[in-house]
Amino acid sequence: MRKQNMFITGSVKMLTDVLIFGMKQLTVNNAPDLFNNAGFLNSVIEAMSDGLMIIDTDSTILFFNRAAENITGFRREDVIGQKCTMIDSAVCSKKVNSGNQTKCTLFESGSITKMRCQLRAGDGREIQLLKNAVLLKNSDGEVIGAVEVMTDVTSVYEKDREIEQLKSELMQEYGFMGLIGTSLPMQRMFEQIRNAAASEAPIVITGESGTGKELVARAVHRLSRRQTGPFVTINCAALNEFLLESELFGHVKGAFTGAVRDRQGRFEAALHGSLFLDEVGDMPLSMQVKLLRVLQEREIERVGDQRTIKVDVRLMSATNRNMEELLGAGKFREDLFYRINVIPIHVPPLRERIEDVPLLINHHLERINQINRKVIHHVSPKALESIESYSWPGNVRQLINMIEYATMTAKGDSIELSDLPEYLFRQKGPEASPAQAGRERISKARLVAALERFGGSRTLTARHLGISRVTLWKLIKELKVAV
Repeated sequence: MRKQNMFITGSVKMLTDVLIFGMKQLTVNNAPDLFNNAGFLNSVIEAMSDGLMIIDTDSTILFFNRAAENITGFRREDVIGQKCTMIDSAVCSKKVNSGNQTKCTLFESGSITKMRCQLRAGDGREIQLLKNAVLLKNSDGEVIGAVEVMTDVTSVYEKDREIEQLKSELMQEYGFMGLIGTSLPMQRMFEQIRNAAASEAPIVITGESGTGKELVARAVHRLSRRQTGPFVTINCAALNEFLLESELFGHVKGAFTGAVRDRQGRFEAALHGSLFLDEVGDMPLSMQVKLLRVLQEREIERVGDQRTIKVDVRLMSATNRNMEELLGAGKFREDLFYRINVIPIHVPPLRERIEDVPLLINHHLERINQINRKVIHHVSPKALESIESYSWPGNVRQLINMIEYATMTAKGDSIELSDLPEYLFRQKGPEASPAQAGRERISKARLVAALERFGGSRTLTARHLGISRVTLWKLIKELKVAV
């Protein structure tokens, strides 16, 4: 006990010396005698709002200030002389030495800086702390203990959690797993995602470029039983046949020029998780044969190796190609397509859910404002009308690019008509025959359902279908829909 008391005195003196040195640097004249008073500086330590604890090299607590008592709920007379492990922290790192003695790994790492951790207080409360710790050394440079400063950030943590909860509730109201939209096509897709997540069957996600097919795949993964496993992606259109095989299945050292070591493929990397094959419609036929075998046997062979490796992966694929045309042209194997297309999910193009545009603008405008340090609060009615009347061939990706462009050109806190890019005012292709183009993607049943949904309003129906009022009028006549 005498040794402990001597160490406490030495530790407090060390802290005192540090404080005195700092105060002297801040004064023009010599520091007042008050600063040289150890009792005064001990009072300063006791007045700190941050908790301060000193331990020796055996992890025994030697000093515990008043703030540490208030934060942890432990009285100093109950902890001094005890191992620091009695203060149950979720991130305390310790190892067992010979004799079953525990020792804090701080003595190996040397310091802890701004570490967030959860601690169970003496009264059972769970509190959030921010920890900083350094080693204490004597004049010979020998480690004689450690000092830890703890800051109670529970209130900040609770506020952050409350904000995240509010964000989550808001996203549930206006979107689903990062996918924004309240339109009927999006609601149908959200239901498909939920159903797909309950299964282990392969999925093919179809949709135009820029619609968010990878977001859909990630949503399925996050809702599935494999959510704790990895989500691995690969773009089948970005690699040639040889590189794609190596990326998917891996290779062994010496398999080809440049293979200087064994390399794991994406199938192995996605073990117990999900593998997302983007642009699967562009996969070479020879690779399709190999992929089919993997799906059938659930095992792979690395390039240059004859050993088989078992794989447990949920396969998800996506394409913006028309798979029926690829099958008809012999560019995609029917047996593979039926194997991977157990659960089809179609991502609707933006023009078929124009009513989601304001939600998408508000969501991405907030993010773009933060990145570019802009303060754009809204879009003018005329600008929004022009945005909603555009067909958006690049879909959500193009819309995001447009928002970023408009925020850079906006002069005030609003996006005006003059801030929009010129391509919004010139649609590609002639507008003379939009009814024919519309008829190809809008069936009579869909047109009737849209008119009924919006009470016969042609303006709202046209906006919902992503066509102009003139096109809608021509479609009504050509499809002989009674209104």
